[in-house]
Amino acid sequence: MRDKGIFQMIGKGAFKYRKLIIVFWVLATAAFSMLAIKLPDSLSGSGFEMEGSFKKVENIMQKDFNQPKSSVMILFKSSNLSPDDPVYKKTVDEALRKLQSVDHAVSVTSPYGSPKMIKGKTAYATVNFDKSFDELKDSIKQIRKKTKSTKDMQIGITGGPVIAEDMNTASQKDLARAEAIGLPAALIILLLAFGGLIAAGLPIIIGLVSVICAMGILFLIGQEFSLTIFILNVVPMIGLALGIDFALLLVNRFREELERQSIEDAVVISVLTAGRSIAFSGFCVFLGLSGMLLIQIDIFRSVALGGMVVVIISVINALTFLPAVLAVLGKRINSFMLLRRKNGRSGWRKFASFVMKRPAIMLIFSVAILMLALIPVHDLKLSIPEAESLPPHYESRIMFERFEDTFGKKELYPVTIVADAGGKVLTDRQLLNTEKLVKRLEKEKAVEHVDSLFSYTGSLTPAEILATSKTKQGSEKLKPVLDRYVKNDKTVIRVYLSIDVTSEKAKKWVKKWEGKENGLELILGGPTKFNQEIFDEIINKTPDGLSIVLLSTFVVLLIAFRSLFIPLKAILMNVISLSATFGILVWIFQCGYLMDPVSIGLMIPVFTFGIVFGLSMDYEVFLISRIQEVYQETGDNDKATLEGLTSTSKIITSAAAIMIVITGSFVFTDVMPVKQIGIAIALAILIDATLVRMILVPSLMRLMGRWNWWLPFRRKNIAKNHAH
Repeated sequence: MRDKGIFQMIGKGAFKYRKLIIVFWVLATAAFSMLAIKLPDSLSGSGFEMEGSFKKVENIMQKDFNQPKSSVMILFKSSNLSPDDPVYKKTVDEALRKLQSVDHAVSVTSPYGSPKMIKGKTAYATVNFDKSFDELKDSIKQIRKKTKSTKDMQIGITGGPVIAEDMNTASQKDLARAEAIGLPAALIILLLAFGGLIAAGLPIIIGLVSVICAMGILFLIGQEFSLTIFILNVVPMIGLALGIDFALLLVNRFREELERQSIEDAVVISVLTAGRSIAFSGFCVFLGLSGMLLIQIDIFRSVALGGMVVVIISVINALTFLPAVLAVLGKRINSFMLLRRKNGRSGWRKFASFVMKRPAIMLIFSVAILMLALIPVHDLKLSIPEAESLPPHYESRIMFERFEDTFGKKELYPVTIVADAGGKVLTDRQLLNTEKLVKRLEKEKAVEHVDSLFSYTGSLTPAEILATSKTKQGSEKLKPVLDRYVKNDKTVIRVYLSIDVTSEKAKKWVKKWEGKENGLELILGGPTKFNQEIFDEIINKTPDGLSIVLLSTFVVLLIAFRSLFIPLKAILMNVISLSATFGILVWIFQCGYLMDPVSIGLMIPVFTFGIVFGLSMDYEVFLISRIQEVYQETGDNDKATLEGLTSTSKIITSAAAIMIVITGSFVFTDVMPVKQIGIAIALAILIDATLVRMILVPSLMRLMGRWNWWLPFRRKNIAKNHAH
């Protein structure tokens, strides 16, 4: 077979040029480590950005209506002073005076300039910037230094740039904490699997090399493209789990072959068998992640790109660097043995035999458990992560929650409508059209009130407004209003909703009003429009991405196993186990059985599917490859299934355990979406490696018999050849 010739050539090349390959990887790792250190500082924001109406409105507001690119909010609260108290006023004024010198600050808005910025004993001010989130790291540090609480006043800061910066800081701490837990746990599992320090330590080194090189490459990519801070956790999570797993499979096969082959032959055969499985597994993971590229939201494209980079590096690393190291080590791979090597196959053989003797019962049993876990999925509710994603003790989260609780979402987050007249707004006809539009908006049941240029012109009619604007005195009087609401052919209308601004009703409302009304082209923005566009993009694009991933994975497995039913079975099992995982996530997070109830991040199901769908194929490919090897030798499906299960169960269990501890260690992190993605992947792998691989797959293989290997128009039938 052509692909076997390629892997044989790779194995021979890895042995022949082993020293050169090792030197190359050592130098590459050293070089990329210098860049990887800089990666956190090059990442920006939550990644929930996309082209659409929301962004158009933001650009128009910044360009034509002098809206700042970003703002930081300063909250003032006193337990004993009111905002009218001279001490309160003096504290606010002194703080704002200091903030005027902050880098990139273009203006400071005082709460005493707007009644809406004061409520009870709480007030807020804003520092406005001409720079975006990712350029304000030093500015935020300066604000923190200049805003210190006093004995009478509690002062804190929050807002998009501050939350993004804190998210970056928390993510770095989370990564260090997860690695401190996950890597030692993985080493213990590897020691139990291999017994020796050299064999156990090698996969850890391979995983770390893959992550370091990938993060260095991503730093270079980040100079051209905006990358979200979430890749700081997702890339090491995928890279370590995948790199260690790939190395585990190859090292295990090498040690087996070394007992009966020369070092060169052991390397070549290991690459030809386990290496081939690694390549197909990596390709499946790559395809699973690639589906996210269709979703035109920065966070999905960033995570997909980061994941695809680390997958490519992990595969190349496992097929070149690892075989080269094994070629140099040779029999020394078994040095420093701490535990006596055990075959351990008898227990797995008994379990496999037990399953295969009762395939129908075991099939029904495992499917019933998965269906039970799947039930809560219909209650799944997703939300875009905001300040609540941060640990509870972070100042930016505390202040943000206080800000929302005090001033309310409805008043703070209006729908911003930019009405384009296609010509000057200050004409009789266009002012009349705008007035009609405002009146129509005010009659809507979902609308609390509307803020427009008519809100500040008293009882003046459109004709009177136009006439007043043409006189010198009238023009000066109307200037503040017109500057705020009118610019050439555009006017701004702010709609304050009477319903929850993040609800489905609110999303439907903004969709309904997009387009032409009363001769005006309406472009809608604001948080409600932002939510609606993000949700719609995911809902509309996910089926396409899912179809591409499923179809391409089917084709890859069809080519790998020359079978029609094995790819279909693998895909179906993956979809069922992933659905069961989402059901358990609802039970854990939304229902709050193991922690305080919290909504599930909008991106978690997509990330989990993209990552796990490919990762779980790792075990499928490894298991079925072994079964296929025996089947090609014997033509006996039952024997091949039994032998394949017996020979791979220990290593698949070890590989799954490593993935679970690496990804599951993120349960101890503080950033909620990272915690959720870690638990989701660990759960999915646990279900896949136990119920699916150990029970469902052998049961179905036993029930389907020779049909497992059926392929239409196949010239050669292995089973028939062996029958004769």
